[in-house]
Amino acid sequence: QVQLVESWGGLVQAGGSLRLSCAASGSAFRLNTMGWYRQAPGKQRELVAVSTDGGSTNYASSVKGRFTISRDNAKNLVYLQMSSLKPEDTAVYYCWGAVVVGISTTGSWGQGTQVTVSS
Repeated sequence: QVQLVESWGGLVQAGGSLRLSCAASGSAFRLNTMGWYRQAPGKQRELVAVSTDGGSTNYASSVKGRFTISRDNAKNLVYLQMSSLKPEDTAVYYCWGAVVVGISTTGSWGQGTQVTVSS
């Protein structure tokens, strides 16, 4: 079983930066498309950024130019660099991955990490 674990959320002032990381652990797997989602209180979970294993990226319009998704395939790590943070970025951030084991691909979620941006 492959697990995704996020880290390095926290409290930051508006205008500040944070870098989230997501580590995948398990055996005999590889990561295909990876993404970051977020869910603010009372709102639906939304896609923030996505990265394919081919290197393509895409971003929600609300974070484009401020957030950057990157990955280290050799270490099974995915990052979300967040800059110029705004109070409206406050949410629980979740890592999602298309995990390939053999011929099967399964979507997996991390447990989430809280990001709070104070004004």
